[in-house]
Amino acid sequence: MEPRPFVRISVAALALRIPMASKASRSGVHASSSPCYCEIRLPKFPVQTAPIPLIPATKSTPTSHITAANFYLDEPALRKLLSTSCCQSRQCLEIRVYTGKQGSSCGSTTGEMLGRFTLPVLMEWAGPMPFQLYNGWVCIGEPKAKGGRPGAELHLIVKAEPDPRYIFEFDGEPEQSPQIVQIQGNIKGNIKGNIRQPIFTCKFTQDRCSRSRTGLLDGSLGSGWACPHGDRDREKKERKGWLIIIHDLSGSPVAAASMVTPFVPTGSSDRVVRSNPGAWLILRSGPVGEDRWIPWCRLEAWRERGSNGGLGCRFQLVGESGTSGVGSGVLVSETVINARKGGTFLLDTSKFRTESSLSASPVDSPRSSGDFSFSIGVPVVGGFAMSASIQGEGKCSKPQVQLAMRHISCIEDAAVFMALAAAVDLSMDACLPFSKKLGKGFTQADSS
Repeated sequence: MEPRPFVRISVAALALRIPMASKASRSGVHASSSPCYCEIRLPKFPVQTAPIPLIPATKSTPTSHITAANFYLDEPALRKLLSTSCCQSRQCLEIRVYTGKQGSSCGSTTGEMLGRFTLPVLMEWAGPMPFQLYNGWVCIGEPKAKGGRPGAELHLIVKAEPDPRYIFEFDGEPEQSPQIVQIQGNIKGNIKGNIRQPIFTCKFTQDRCSRSRTGLLDGSLGSGWACPHGDRDREKKERKGWLIIIHDLSGSPVAAASMVTPFVPTGSSDRVVRSNPGAWLILRSGPVGEDRWIPWCRLEAWRERGSNGGLGCRFQLVGESGTSGVGSGVLVSETVINARKGGTFLLDTSKFRTESSLSASPVDSPRSSGDFSFSIGVPVVGGFAMSASIQGEGKCSKPQVQLAMRHISCIEDAAVFMALAAAVDLSMDACLPFSKKLGKGFTQADSS
């Protein structure tokens, strides 16, 4: 499989030190009382915010190297940043440092700006090897305060690292059992002119009896898989029994998404709500020679409140027994996709949070640049893992899936992400208000 080039720009190890005699400290900025944060900006990208720890002025280096922000650039985006006309100044990565509580009012930042740091976009960003763009302290705001003493200083590490991705696309809507192709890159990064190489096929069914035929009827996934009667009548009250299997080009099943919790309306509502979500189990094929499926992750889905409530998705890694749990807790990621316009389902390990099995409420984990594994045998550096473009309800959706090459060691690794993308896309239909009918693709799948 041929990846497409991407570059990851990371900002890490943020810290702030303010001498007591500086102007900032006289205005009340002290490590024990005043919080500080920053806005990290790159043209054409959403602004990212992060807290900045205050450390004693006598301390030489921060103890934490937590990643505060990541930006991912493909070749066209990087070319735009590098191209400047005679009337334009060079594009820059900018970090604005503020004192006070993080927040905004009427679109304006509520904190008081302490200073800023800028780093020009250079050709080195596009290099084939990791490149350290900045590492150390820099004086922000006024170079020197009155009395000849230095002002506030910001510590940061900025790196540019190659982060190639595989790009896949469903040739049709998942319920139509389409092929999945890989979009192979070229030098100019022109997607329209790229080669589309078939990689997988997928088969969608609404017949729960098919689990016994495909080996998915397994005690580890729970009981109650008896063949239903009158599914057409029950569709008005619940949507259940959906299954999509991903096959490689030899016809061997390599991954699957199985609806394990029905999607049902709650109370007098005709919607699936957050307090009672439907759920999928994403499975990967067992080792060669073993005719079994191994649970990999659980995906819950529901509709958010409001007339235009979005599709809520909750991703959890699970153990081989099918129960949630990785180490001391469950790695959780949540995404809300606009139900009318569509959007992107994203997995970024720097935004995961750990949910202890002993606690009912999730606890935010710090953004990390350390190793992480998706339980497919590939330890990786934290950051972007997957994105899937999903269309809104009533629209023809052919998900495009991007995968970080760091997470993929073989074709089977990619297959589980394809099953996950299909489950997210099908959840848009499963969470459709029950007063509306499903599309023709589901009727055809049911009759076949």
